[in-house]
Amino acid sequence: MTEIQIFEKLKEILSNIKPKLDLSKVGMDDTLVNDLRIDSLTMLMLSLAVEKEFGVNVGAEERFVTVRDVVEYVGRNR
Repeated sequence: MTEIQIFEKLKEILSNIKPKLDLSKVGMDDTLVNDLRIDSLTMLMLSLAVEKEFGVNVGAEERFVTVRDVVEYVGRNR
């Protein structure tokens, strides 16, 4: 799975978690907290959905700052 494919799947996950998010404006360098307004509960939901969708284990110590961080983590750990 390429980074672009992971990114597109991640946007689908984000649309399920934050339905009002305008996916056409989501970019790889967007910050999860400041740009996408993801709070701690939503971050937990995102982590669980990423684990389920991609079959990776997202440890509590992981600190994703940008969308790219999540995409690269999945790419490294699939």
